Amino acid sequence: MEQLKEFFEILINSEKLIHYGGLILLLIVIFAETGLVFGFIFPGDALLFTAGLLCGSDLMVNIWLLVISVAAAAVAGNVTGYYTGKYFGHRLLNKKDTLFFKQRHLEKSRAYYEKYGGVSLIAGRFIPVVRTFVPILAGAINMNFWKFNFFNMVGAALWSGTLIPLGYLVGKKIPASVDNIEYFVLGITTITMTILIRGIVKMRKKEKSPEK
Repeated sequence: MEQLKEFFEILINSEKLIHYGGLILLLIVIFAETGLVFGFIFPGDALLFTAGLLCGSDLMVNIWLLVISVAAAAVAGNVTGYYTGKYFGHRLLNKKDTLFFKQRHLEKSRAYYEKYGGVSLIAGRFIPVVRTFVPILAGAINMNFWKFNFFNMVGAALWSGTLIPLGYLVGKKIPASVDNIEYFVLGITTITMTILIRGIVKMRKKEKSPEK
């Protein structure tokens, strides 16, 4: 039980995950976060930034190979999410809440998708929870696969090509930042969660407005 707890702590801690699991575990987690219904528990944005920050030290891999491989894992994750939604869409839309699945997450993603359409697949990459459920929703509503894949690849390239190089540059320009990763992770988590919370608040205001 203790070992399972320790393993779970590694999965949700960006620095530990990279230190103990390297590139392989990093790609597995990115795939899971962007394609599996329980993936929203993983710290995607913070993980990418940390990967860039540790690139060349704990993570011995070329920066561009890192960007490309993470983008590929994110694309594959979204394709998996799309087909999950396509084949289990009706069940998911009527599924009761469980530990790893919440209807409210699907509803938030639906509202985001209805507002921004296919572009939500690009912008949603930078928003926790939304990036996990939007591809599932796209499959559930039978969005054209090739149209979906276009937005999927663009979003993955921008997500990976922004946060990883940003972390890499910070690590190169401020070497001491490697010893203070937790503060950067906390900052990124705070920013992404603030964006998510603002989106939820706006959505709830819109839901209440017709009642008034």
